[in-house]
Amino acid sequence: MKKLSIILLCCAMAGSAFAQNWKPLFNGKNLKGWEQLNGKASYVVEEGAIVGHPKMGTPNSFLATKNVYGNFILEFEFRVSDGINSGVQLRSESLPSYQKGRVHGYQFEMDPSDRAWTGGIYDEARRGWLYPLTKNPQAKQAFKHNDWNKARIEANGTSIRTWVNGVACANLLDDMTPVGFIALQVHQIGNKADENKTMAWRNIRICTENVAQYLTPEGDTPEVNCIDNTLSAKEAKEGWKLLFDGKTTNGWRGARLSSFPQKGWLVENGILKVLAGNGGEAANGGDIVTTRTYRNFILKVDFKITPGANSGIKYFVDPDMNKGEGSAIGCEFQILDDQRHPDAKLGVKGNRKLGSLYDLIPAPENKIFDINTFNTAMIVVKGNHVEHWLNNVKIIEYERNNQEWNALVAYSKYKNWPNFGNLTDGNILLQDHGNEVSFKNIKIKEL
Repeated sequence: MKKLSIILLCCAMAGSAFAQNWKPLFNGKNLKGWEQLNGKASYVVEEGAIVGHPKMGTPNSFLATKNVYGNFILEFEFRVSDGINSGVQLRSESLPSYQKGRVHGYQFEMDPSDRAWTGGIYDEARRGWLYPLTKNPQAKQAFKHNDWNKARIEANGTSIRTWVNGVACANLLDDMTPVGFIALQVHQIGNKADENKTMAWRNIRICTENVAQYLTPEGDTPEVNCIDNTLSAKEAKEGWKLLFDGKTTNGWRGARLSSFPQKGWLVENGILKVLAGNGGEAANGGDIVTTRTYRNFILKVDFKITPGANSGIKYFVDPDMNKGEGSAIGCEFQILDDQRHPDAKLGVKGNRKLGSLYDLIPAPENKIFDINTFNTAMIVVKGNHVEHWLNNVKIIEYERNNQEWNALVAYSKYKNWPNFGNLTDGNILLQDHGNEVSFKNIKIKEL
């Protein structure tokens, strides 16, 4: 009886797999069902594949499906020459109201460079990288150079997951665009010699019926949650907590107040915003701090600055240390417009620039940063070891509570503050420096 049950189960599974309804998006002969958008690169059918040929002097080109898709499983094979990059758009749009019809939306990355982010998810012409493979470095080995690769994309509800040659790459949660077209990208080029390079796609098929039934079971692929001010089930299970719920100021108070400031800060459309003042330190609404202290943790904060702005995220803060003018005292992840704010030229060797441990350790110059959108700061504290990350890239790490640290502090503006940076725990602070800066997705995981 047990053996019969196993046989019946296997038959049921086989029948279920056989019942999956795949539909071809490309007939292998012509471009019926597709239309070209934006750039003037050429798309031709060669040996049963769609082949893209880059062209100088034209922007990114897209060959888009005439139909739109919401929940689906998409599979295809792709090949891309070394030295260029490409991608496949999904749930994407081209609207007259958005940059005069520029294609924008999620993109499955095809990246043969040394960076090796094939399978990552980029938000074309909108927010930039949502899931770089710094989040899942093991997947960087999946891509095969100068050969055909197989891709799988599962888009279901707010979940978008990708695979390359059977290796899980991206695991994204996002709710910005639920429906859109699929498109094959030929990226713009700046080198005439790259016109001889190509990207190609074949065996493109899609499943749009009973999608949930055929989804790959959840594995251990690291997750990125881009749904503002929320915790996914996985994040909650891992111990993450929201420090800002997108609606209230619960969990925060003024650094010199028992309650939240009555002016200078605003919660609006899921954003916690410090308003512009006169450019002075804590001279408008004043700094805000968490109502409790933290010791070992990972802190993530999305921030967006206005041109010329200055602000900061501080940790190991003792709000009672500075009773005079200016900001509360603590270690600071500097937030700054390096191009416009004069503070970028002060300090020593750039240690007051964006991402630096303010006035102590400079961040590298070649940082990934976009002033036009939200960027992500991450601070990791494990005992005396501290790391600063900006947009998924580690830019600083240091050890505190030792002779070298104390010597560094002795030559900084903090030299007169006793035991600076050596607290066992402290509050977390968002700084009012008199410039408008927005914050959201403030999350912490205690270690």
